[in-house]
Amino acid sequence: MRLTTKGRFAVTALLDLAMQQSNSPVTLADISHRQKISLSYLEQLFAKLRQSELVESVRGPGGGYCLAKDLSQVSVADIILAVDEPIDATQCGGKENCHNDSKCMTHDLWAKLNDLIFEYLGSVTLKELVDNQKNYQKDENGVVPLFDMRKTTVA
Repeated sequence: MRLTTKGRFAVTALLDLAMQQSNSPVTLADISHRQKISLSYLEQLFAKLRQSELVESVRGPGGGYCLAKDLSQVSVADIILAVDEPIDATQCGGKENCHNDSKCMTHDLWAKLNDLIFEYLGSVTLKELVDNQKNYQKDENGVVPLFDMRKTTVA
């Protein structure tokens, strides 16, 4: 699967935005500082997130970004797809030309894995991530886990 930092950072940034947003917009500089993600990289990601109507920008003093949809309406898959991140375990990008311009023997295996991954990521909402994050206490190392995989099942 080719899930790179682009998709991971987009999910992290939107989770941060969701956790910080109350009645006022959140600046990318603040997200950058808290999550240690380059401001210029966040600007690129948020341009795509805005085009996909997942966030809205507010200009002027006190400006920043707000979520454009309710937390329960935004899935992790929505976020990853918004930043053009492929969720694909095949070598051919689903074109079925993986082995000498034809479908390889394991193509269907990887295609089914893609379906399962997409189904799972589509079932996890930003609200669920926020709720899970709020329920965690910092452990002895000061690390707050983002998501407890043990509590989530895929139907």
